[in-house]
Amino acid sequence: MAEFIFWMCLLLPVYAYLGYPLLLTLLAPLFPARQHGLAAPLNVSIVIAAHNEARHIEHKLRTLIAQDYQPATMEIILVSDGSTDDTVACAHKVIDSRISVLDLPRQGKAATLNAGVALSTGDILVFTDADNQWSRDTLGHLLAPLADPKVGACAGHMVIPVTGGGLSIGDSLYRHYEGWLRRVENRTGCMVSADGALLALRRELFQNVPAEVNDDFFISTCAPVAFKRIVYVPEAQVIDHGVDEADKQFRRRQRVTVGGLQSLAQRSELLNPLKHGLYSIALISHKLIRRLAPILLLPLLLSNFWLWNEHGFYQLFLVAQLLGYAVAIAGLLDVQHRLPKPFRLAAFLLVTLAGMSIGLWQFLRGQRYSQWNPEQNR
Repeated sequence: MAEFIFWMCLLLPVYAYLGYPLLLTLLAPLFPARQHGLAAPLNVSIVIAAHNEARHIEHKLRTLIAQDYQPATMEIILVSDGSTDDTVACAHKVIDSRISVLDLPRQGKAATLNAGVALSTGDILVFTDADNQWSRDTLGHLLAPLADPKVGACAGHMVIPVTGGGLSIGDSLYRHYEGWLRRVENRTGCMVSADGALLALRRELFQNVPAEVNDDFFISTCAPVAFKRIVYVPEAQVIDHGVDEADKQFRRRQRVTVGGLQSLAQRSELLNPLKHGLYSIALISHKLIRRLAPILLLPLLLSNFWLWNEHGFYQLFLVAQLLGYAVAIAGLLDVQHRLPKPFRLAAFLLVTLAGMSIGLWQFLRGQRYSQWNPEQNR
């Protein structure tokens, strides 16, 4: 029994984080490469939900109106969710007839996004965050795949430079890993979802975002619900921020896990392979098994202790586990960042997996996060 527990607790995380992307990599040559031409000029509405973004919003708006891509029409809708700083005043400094500013009382990101979409008129909805940075060609690259009517949504690529000395190294490497995974998902036609930092959706597919879900996942999965593809566009890049502090990383992973599981519950129809085929398998592998995998680490460790005398492999694996945890704890305790980068990477992994485990427990207990605060992620 101990061996069964050990191998199940080992193989499921290995499949979720490594086996699944490797499997897609092997399958990718069996799928034809898709080329996307330039989409005809589109009617575009860019929706930004903001809470206390006075530091970033003016620069973001000026970047959006300076895009190289020339749509048929473009409107930018900034919706302030009860900002208590000068977000609205800073937005009004950018004088352009294409910009609308909606100042709402605090009600949560989902309701804020829904209000922005209700005010919009474009055939294509583009969602982005107030604090990430676009290049001048970001919008054009993002919208190009929409020339194909089978494409319902487009996902950009988030770049996180390592600017701090803490756990942001893990954020940066994780984005490289996600980029690899999304490329092979994209090639096999089963791109699962998009980041809220940059995504586009055909307006007719949009469904109002429920409270307490991860809005980026819910919005982007409006496409596969309608049997349309999500396309990953690595050329459409945005620069975002990593999180150096362990406590912020831990709390963020809790919120994302709770919201992600709530999102999967809302989109349970997509988990049926008989209806959605390979996409369902990708969704189960990428979003469900991965979120359940961290809770298997404790029984993996305990069963490994139990199997100490069974075989030399179990002894080596237990030593490797304990060494990994020791390196991670040392990385957490190294507040001066004097240890090599692998210590900080191990610390990032430990904090992330612990936050996911607590997030799963909170979800099962019925805890939900209805409010948001972007400062918690910086």
